[in-house]
Amino acid sequence: MYLTYYNGQWAEGNTPLFGAMDHSVWLGSSVFDGARALRGHLPDLRPHLERVIASAEKLGLECPLNVDEMEALVREGVARFPADAELYIRPLVFASEGFLIPTPEAAAFALTLFDAPLPPFAGFSACLSALRRPEPTMAPTDAKASALYANTARALREAKARGFDNAVLLDAAGNVAEFATSNLFLVTADGDVVTPALNGTFLAGITRARVIGLLGEAGVKVVERTVKPEELDTAREIFNTGNYGKVAPCTRYEARELPAGPIAKQARELYLAFTETT
Repeated sequence: MYLTYYNGQWAEGNTPLFGAMDHSVWLGSSVFDGARALRGHLPDLRPHLERVIASAEKLGLECPLNVDEMEALVREGVARFPADAELYIRPLVFASEGFLIPTPEAAAFALTLFDAPLPPFAGFSACLSALRRPEPTMAPTDAKASALYANTARALREAKARGFDNAVLLDAAGNVAEFATSNLFLVTADGDVVTPALNGTFLAGITRARVIGLLGEAGVKVVERTVKPEELDTAREIFNTGNYGKVAPCTRYEARELPAGPIAKQARELYLAFTETT
């Protein structure tokens, strides 16, 4: 089931939003964010809503709603689903007017909620992509901009053609940035829990930050630093964090099988326990 709020009303199905001349359609000026409703719980909802406003501003758009207004709509929409539903929540801000430069005050807003069961703690496979994440001077990497996802789709097509589920992308300097669709963590051969340091080439994931904090509270220090791609070849564990699946283990990287290890399991359990408090 798809449920969308647009122009003051809720509608089911794939609600039409755009015209053929809308700036967002032909010039890519749209941003979105993804949050979760898990059996009535809304983990980190406000940070996701705050980020969609910030992303819009970075593309020169003015989000028509503030955080409180969006939160009220999310709660109204969630209440239209069964109490045990697991949902994806997607606020979208897009430009409707402008030639090359979007007209800021003409930005529109749509909120879509749809059924998306939380994936089980099952492994996924990944390979090293030939593609790179752009530098901040090359693309709006500080925003969750829809335009960035064309490169994500390219990396995923490349990975799937090679028989993998996902891809690891490097930054322009040749260091590990993230998975194509999520942030990356590893447990090194020495037992350190590491995630690539934020360097402007990928978004600071909200689930990433939450997992770092939860592990830290449990006595597991996560080191944020530059990660070389060869470290993935000797890692004890590799796992991801992201809004869709929250925490998932990478159980095959290139030709090497990996376990769904104890740190990934702990991170998943801690996150799900945190969810119950929201």
